[in-house]
Amino acid sequence: MSFLRTVLNDSRIIHPPGFYIIGFETFPYISIYIIFLAFVYVVTLVFNILLIYIIARDHNLHTPKFMAVVSLAVIDVFLSTSIIPSMIKTFLFKDNFVPFNLCLLQMYMYSTAISLESYGLAVLAYDRLIAICFPLRQNLFNTLPVMSCIVGLTWVYNLGRVTYSTAIMTRLSFCNSVRVFSYFCDYAPVFRLACNDYTLQWSVASTSSMVNLMCPFTFIVLSYGSILVTVFRMKSVGSRMKALATCIEHLILVAVFYIPIFSIFLIGLYLRLIDPDQRVLSLSLASCIPPCINPIVYSWKTKDIKTRALALVYRMKTGP
Repeated sequence: MSFLRTVLNDSRIIHPPGFYIIGFETFPYISIYIIFLAFVYVVTLVFNILLIYIIARDHNLHTPKFMAVVSLAVIDVFLSTSIIPSMIKTFLFKDNFVPFNLCLLQMYMYSTAISLESYGLAVLAYDRLIAICFPLRQNLFNTLPVMSCIVGLTWVYNLGRVTYSTAIMTRLSFCNSVRVFSYFCDYAPVFRLACNDYTLQWSVASTSSMVNLMCPFTFIVLSYGSILVTVFRMKSVGSRMKALATCIEHLILVAVFYIPIFSIFLIGLYLRLIDPDQRVLSLSLASCIPPCINPIVYSWKTKDIKTRALALVYRMKTGP
């Protein structure tokens, strides 16, 4: 195999033409699993685009909460698109070669989307915190301009941070194996193939995983701690139930996203106690399923969206 060579600070850096994705080597029903993920991808696209369409068309839904929901829907499409089409190409059509630059692009898209998903859930927790704990200050702390700034800052921060973490991958030399044991061009499995020092890349990966998962999660936990304190101070049981009911869909999304990510990604990165095949399967599910579930949960549990979605379906059925 011929390698592309570049020079950086008088050191020879070797970049291969690409990498070979070799995950699921011992998985007997990989074709069935990929077909299932293809179905998940279609559902993800349909429901998220429908959710964005309904919110965009209905001016009554142009509120801070639904702006955060739209942002999460865009992130869900972004996340699913970054991995599922490439998995179909790799494991269903048996074309497992990924060019070097395309590998970096996929790495960038996935890392950005998975971080944005975490921050998107934290933004929705902020909306619930202000609505329940500070209802008289919503016009000050939770307006459309404020929510636009919050959402915009999370996007700018994550896009910039991942740009740096992806750019430093070009400092690595890959002079030996180019076989990536994962289901896509994953950051850690790729830098571990390098034949020069990857301490910087490991430090960035470990720090980013802690900061961009734990910080939003900690904020969500603290927010719901404050919400519970406020709710239990309410004298009316009906008011308590009504307040808690507005949080159910968000809590479902938090559980679906964080439980698999914490159990698979962080344990695998630091302790390496998980079998590689189990890690690849579990992490692929943890990355693909939440974007599919998120719009379904919000559409089903949110009365305004559910009503408008059913009305849209009815018009499509009765239309010419």
